[in-house]
Amino acid sequence: MANPEIIVTAAAYGAQKVAELGGQSALLPLIKAAGADGVEIRRELFNEDDLLRLHTLNKAIAQQQLSASYSVPEALWLADGALNPRLAQFLLEAEQIGAKRLKIALGHFVDLSDRQLAEILSASPVTLVVENDQTPDSKLAPMLNFFHRACDAALPLDMTFDMGNWQWTGEDALQAAAQLSRYVSYIHVKAAVPHGETFRAIALDETDGSWRALLSALPKDAPRGIEFPLEGADLLAVTRHYVDVLRAL
Repeated sequence: MANPEIIVTAAAYGAQKVAELGGQSALLPLIKAAGADGVEIRRELFNEDDLLRLHTLNKAIAQQQLSASYSVPEALWLADGALNPRLAQFLLEAEQIGAKRLKIALGHFVDLSDRQLAEILSASPVTLVVENDQTPDSKLAPMLNFFHRACDAALPLDMTFDMGNWQWTGEDALQAAAQLSRYVSYIHVKAAVPHGETFRAIALDETDGSWRALLSALPKDAPRGIEFPLEGADLLAVTRHYVDVLRAL
């Protein structure tokens, strides 16, 4: 079996650092030099001009010979249970970037009573990967309900399993992995610790190492996205270190 892709999310560097460096396109040579296979572009780190230059970003990613994923900080299902009306737009943006996948949170799923989602997904070459975020909508029960229903409906979508977000929803990540792993095609590698009344993501070397058991409970061939903080005076060395750590597992 081929080694899984190692992907670096732009958000791992923090919004302020990304802006200081000149935007997400400026990260691409660093990510390539660190030995990663791909980049996850984040919509929340765009300015308005960036959205007008997605083809330029596509060329920059291709020039570095990186694969692309695209993350949008919105939910698939709105608070009233309606499908997000901008889903087709987000899929088109992902396609313009050359992304393999579009990552979006689940949101408030109620049912699959109409064919709208199936029609939108069938019209795009981009794979939708629905993530467990940090809200109650992404607790294990609603996630299982959604993926069972989506599987029954033969919808062309998968799951992004965020390893750290189960802390925010107060659930056992290993139990979630056991029940959801068959739907997972992308992993956000993240560890978190208590911080005040909530949690904060931390670098893997600062953890007790329990993330390793969780990662081993997930599909071995699923791409692994670094979504914990990449910080330090030498960002290339820090990035290369964690790319190497994840590739060695």
